This record gives sequence, structure tokens and C-alpha cells, in this order.
Amino acid sequence: MATYVLVHGAWGSGRSYRRTAAALRAEGHFVHIVTLTGLGERRHLASPAIDLSLHVRDVMEVMETEGLDDIILVGHSYGGMVITGVSALAGERIRALVYVDAFLPKDGQSLWDLVDDGTRRHFIETQRTHPGFVAPLPDPPGAPPRPRSPHPFASLVEPVTLTGREAAIRRRVYVYADGGSPTAFDRFRDALTGDPDWTLVTLPSGHLVMVDNPAGLHAVLTAEA
Repeated sequence: MATYVLVHGAWGSGRSYRRTAAALRAEGHFVHIVTLTGLGERRHLASPAIDLSLHVRDVMEVMETEGLDDIILVGHSYGGMVITGVSALAGERIRALVYVDAFLPKDGQSLWDLVDDGTRRHFIETQRTHPGFVAPLPDPPGAPPRPRSPHPFASLVEPVTLTGREAAIRRRVYVYADGGSPTAFDRFRDALTGDPDWTLVTLPSGHLVMVDNPAGLHAVLTAEA
């Protein structure tokens, strides 16, 4: 049986993975869902001081407290920034990295560097009403309502720092959701197409893959077990 650690995206919570976690646990796998500090059920801890390093620490604390090794580490959207940071601290403890329609930073890049000018304007303009935080981007038309929390701005501008420890990871998977193309994630799909070090999977889905296509995501994750 495999061990999974699941990390959600900006404005969200671990609740988005509930169906994914239930299906994996029913098969006997061990699943740990991380809700990042200041978001979801941890929104009472929200602070403008929350940065990417703290969110990386959230995942590291689960790994260390639970004594986890040989894990399949999964990150959705902004969660790609977080799992990249974790990989630089604990690459030898990670069996596979799975990016689910997620940002894939290079060394020294922040999420701010990876989004377009319109998204950056949104980040800045929402400081007027949410100082130190970024209000959620609008959901696409027809998307079901879901609870979301303002996201700490500092976490979006702190860059990832790689250390070389991430090179110990044997498997790297990128899941691209093709339901809303073009998207901010097209660039990562394009960059990884044909790369022998990556498995690129395209799923028919909106951006919230674990909600829109849980069966497809489940198949991807169990393939790494």
C-alpha cells in the first residue's frame, strides 16, 4: 500500500480532496490531507505574515510528525509551489511528485512570476479591501459554489529555492486539465511534452480536477502506488 500526502490550491482547503482520499483509503492506502495555514478550517490562523515557507513547513510537519517516507506528494494549482518547496527539503523521502493542473516553478521563481498581468493586477487591487490577502479569483461560469478563504499575499511572491535534494525523486507526473484551455497551465504542459523525465497526463476536466474528474485523478494516483 502507498502513502499519499495531498496539498490543495490557493483559497481552498483539504476538503476538496475528500472523494479522492475516500477512494484511496478504501483500497487500503494511507492518505494525509494538508490544509495550509490560514485557509479552510485553519482560516482562523490567517495572517499577512504567512508565506510560502510556512506552507512548505505545514507539509513538512505532517511528514515529520507522522514519520512518513516513500510518499506520493500531490499538489493542486498553488499547491505545486508548495510541493516543489517540500521536494527541495525532503526529496529522499518522496517516491513521486504529482502536479495536478499546478504551477511548476523553477529555482528562484514565485507564483507572481508565473501568472499573467491580469492576475497580478487582481492580486494588487484586492489589497484595497483585503490588505495582506488576495480575494479569490472568480469561478468559471457554471461552476458549483464552494467555500473559499482570502489567500495570504506573501505566499504568492516568495520564490522557491531548490537545494539539489529534489533530484532524488524518481517519478514526476504532471496532470493537465484540458476543460478550460487556454489556461495559465498550458505553458507547463507544453514544456513537459516529450520530456522523458516526466509523465504528462491530460484529463477532461475543469481546473478543480479532484472535483470535476475524481475517477481520472484516482487512476493517475494509483498508477504511482
